[in-house]
Amino acid sequence: MKSKKYEMEIGGEKLTAEFNDLAENAHGSVIVKLGDTAVLATAVMSKGEKDSDYFPLSVEYEERFYASGQILGSRFVRREGRPSDEAILSGRIVDRTIRPLFDDSLRNEVQVVVTVLSLDKYDPDILGVVAASLALGTSEIPWKGPVGAVRIGKKRDSDEFIVNPTYEQRNLSSHLQTGGAEVSEEAGDYEMDLIACGKDGTINMIEVGANEAGEETLMKALEKANEVIGKLQKFQEGIIKEIGKEKVAIKETEVPEELKKAFEEKVLSKIGSIMGEAGKHKIYALEDEWMKVLDETDTEADNKIARKLFHDAINDFVHKITLEEDKRIDGRGFDELRPLFAKAGGISSVLHGSGIFYRGGTHILSVLTLGAPGDSQVIDGMESEMKKRYMHHYNFPPFSVGETGRVGGQNRRMIGHGALAEKALLPVIPSKESFPYTIRIVSEALSSNGSTSMGSVCGSSLALMDAGVPIKKPVAGIASGLMLGGSKHKVLTDIQGPEDEHGDMDFKVAGTRDGVTAVQMDVKVNGIPLPILKEAFEKANKARMKILDVIEEEIKEPRKQLSPKAPRIISIKIKPDQIGMVIGTGGKVINEIKENTGAEIDIEEDGTIYITGEAIGAEKAKALIEEIVKVFKEGDKAVGEVVRVADFGAIVKLGPKSDGLVHVSEIAPFRVDRTETYLKVGMKVPIIIKGIDDKGRLKLSIKDADPNFIQKK
Repeated sequence: MKSKKYEMEIGGEKLTAEFNDLAENAHGSVIVKLGDTAVLATAVMSKGEKDSDYFPLSVEYEERFYASGQILGSRFVRREGRPSDEAILSGRIVDRTIRPLFDDSLRNEVQVVVTVLSLDKYDPDILGVVAASLALGTSEIPWKGPVGAVRIGKKRDSDEFIVNPTYEQRNLSSHLQTGGAEVSEEAGDYEMDLIACGKDGTINMIEVGANEAGEETLMKALEKANEVIGKLQKFQEGIIKEIGKEKVAIKETEVPEELKKAFEEKVLSKIGSIMGEAGKHKIYALEDEWMKVLDETDTEADNKIARKLFHDAINDFVHKITLEEDKRIDGRGFDELRPLFAKAGGISSVLHGSGIFYRGGTHILSVLTLGAPGDSQVIDGMESEMKKRYMHHYNFPPFSVGETGRVGGQNRRMIGHGALAEKALLPVIPSKESFPYTIRIVSEALSSNGSTSMGSVCGSSLALMDAGVPIKKPVAGIASGLMLGGSKHKVLTDIQGPEDEHGDMDFKVAGTRDGVTAVQMDVKVNGIPLPILKEAFEKANKARMKILDVIEEEIKEPRKQLSPKAPRIISIKIKPDQIGMVIGTGGKVINEIKENTGAEIDIEEDGTIYITGEAIGAEKAKALIEEIVKVFKEGDKAVGEVVRVADFGAIVKLGPKSDGLVHVSEIAPFRVDRTETYLKVGMKVPIIIKGIDDKGRLKLSIKDADPNFIQKK
């Protein structure tokens, strides 16, 4: 086995890059380790070009159960199945980082596969980016890397940033992680979890979960990230210089002169017509017109070249009017939001909560459902085993952009958008102790013209408050864009269709009035300088306040009462050693309670019991459980049932697990010769606890509870 290793120190830990012949048929491969967490990244480029209008890049992030030393999977299928949401999100981080550094004219298929080989105290997602960068950088695949990647953490009461925090250090940040477990009051200790990637002093990918962090704190974290990224870039450049292969030259696409001429004569002069709020629809119409012109001409150029010519012209036009003419496609000011609309509820009384949010042509319906603690999602994955009690799911049907297509299922984009909105709202979700419900929100993107993910954050805030979920405060989100050209730049607040598709940055920021809860940034250029990101943060903050004004004008705080259709949860606490009494042999007792009351019952290890159902059934279940676990003491009064009659007295049952003896002398205030003369099996009798013997047996009295009871009978 041939092997060559390179090492560097990062955040007090040794990072190792090992190049060997394990995957020798891949065009580039490397194993990167940080501590005992290791990933293998491979990169392969197809020999021929794909007949495609776009660059065919695929990034796969493969989890392996053996990496965590466990045999996982379902009971019947003990192997990896479809990618988990966590794997998809990690793969998206790699994809969003490396994609902007490819030449968009490349038509050879490129596939990058990141496989997690071992899992220790560090999250492998950061290593996945570094490994992919080295695999591509040392291969013959044309790519403008390398890039660095780092995670920065911070605790609220500390000024120190943690470089690549471990799982243990991030333990209190479960409220910042998509897929996090229980939201707890302790979670507030961890302020921020930031991932940044980039090169040459710029940032090209950001992913942040924060507990209302200030923009200044985030900028300082990015400055720290830039320092680490610079060291990683220098480390990789040395490796690539030593063992990197010569890059394959990209085949230049020649645009026939007659095609250029036809475009200039028939279409170029009409590009100005795309101005206006419906810009993206006008672009589609103009592109259709161009393809029709192409069919009617004698040019032999294929459609791929013609479409690229068209979109390059649109891109140039959008940048020109922004940078040179200080205009936006739809005529708005650079910091101006599109018309906003917010509505809490109103869809149907059947729903537990709903919210409708409009921002221009982006229209979101968010619907909330409350369930029992047992309705939480069980996460049994390579990185974690937990229960997830707050979920946000996102749907993007084709009609939202006026198209036809496949309906149903989830794609990577939908999972990513749902995860971002979920992350944005997690810090304000109440703790399980104060609100034990499982919460599921589904955001339907019913009309899309820019940042449906941030619209989903706003719609979900409305739905939460409409449902009466006691969130700490509402959250809003906004997407900003950027046009770069030479030394000029313009930050655009609330980007819509063409500005998103043809702009250079998609910068999403969500938060409350007091701070940021989530950030996500994608770019189409090599990277964004920090001063521009600071400007974007400032503009996003102002826009967020305006959106929160609109949300709070509609509903200022959560409704005082839950929807009548929502289940009710009653919580009680028993001693842990009483749990077995409530469950019963083989679950017999608890199943009988469920069947008789219609309530769902969830029991925690500490003895906390959550009873979920309609009010009457839940109260009945509570009473039954309290009867089972009730511990009687001397002087207590109760009503019991006679279950056995004997010469010496009667056995009276007080509850499912409690009974005691009424001695013949304690039946009445007069002499009783024969017990059966006065007491019968099944009779309900009042009793008082006269004492408890050293074996825990109850001594009962009827005459002291009611001296006249026997005479009444």
